[in-house]
Amino acid sequence: MAHSKNHDFHILPPSIWPLTTAVGVFLMLFGAVVGMQGRTTGLVSFAGNYWLFLVGLGLVLYNMYGWWSDVVTESRQGDHTPVVVIGLRYGFIFFIMSEVMFFAAWFWSFFKHALYPMGPYSPAVDGVWPPAGIETFDPWHLPLINTLILLCSGAAATWAHHALVHENNREDMKKGLWLAIGLGVIFTVFQAYEYSHAAFGLAGNIYGANFFMATGFHGFHVIIGTIFLAVCLRRVYLGHFSPEKHVGFEAAAWYWHFVDVVWLFLFLSIYIWGS
Repeated sequence: MAHSKNHDFHILPPSIWPLTTAVGVFLMLFGAVVGMQGRTTGLVSFAGNYWLFLVGLGLVLYNMYGWWSDVVTESRQGDHTPVVVIGLRYGFIFFIMSEVMFFAAWFWSFFKHALYPMGPYSPAVDGVWPPAGIETFDPWHLPLINTLILLCSGAAATWAHHALVHENNREDMKKGLWLAIGLGVIFTVFQAYEYSHAAFGLAGNIYGANFFMATGFHGFHVIIGTIFLAVCLRRVYLGHFSPEKHVGFEAAAWYWHFVDVVWLFLFLSIYIWGS
């Protein structure tokens, strides 16, 4: 009885996941840098080779599966008290805030070069934006279609959330998630098609670098969000969520709406204004 729990907090047992995740992230970063720069060490040549990045990515994905599986198990065991759930929500809000600042850096770079195209770091722009020779995308064709697709996907996720919280209707929740996931996949396919028909590349000009980094990272976030929703759909089939307890699905919905909002800013600033 002296060691019985008399508080609302969850004392975590020792875990290897933080350490192995940090190792995986480091390998991803190091592998990407040496792969892009074509560095050569005394033992191994990394020129044009991203195998180290892929090893890190595989390790990160494995840790994501293992770590979040433990979190789901803790929730099912009743360790996620109301106090713990508040902490999880705050943690995810801070994570989204960090993502906002991440994209703010790319918007900053794009607007800086669009508004002040002459400078020590972009002399080749020569006061013209987009730079001479750059054929931009027509925002009113595929970009507009992708915008509508992503907005409809966000509406479907909201439908799923409403079905769970306000109606406890698991069948409508499944339909909403299936629709949101399907539209997310279509968005990714259309963006890949758009990239394959781009008249400019990532290297050699500041416009292409900003365009592909901003929209490419957003596309990566769409893929992550689609997986996030798919995991929630799987958990719905396992009966994991209830109107009172659904913090995992709530986080997925927040993330998906964040992806929607970022795309709206990308569409308005880069595709319409920036062209």
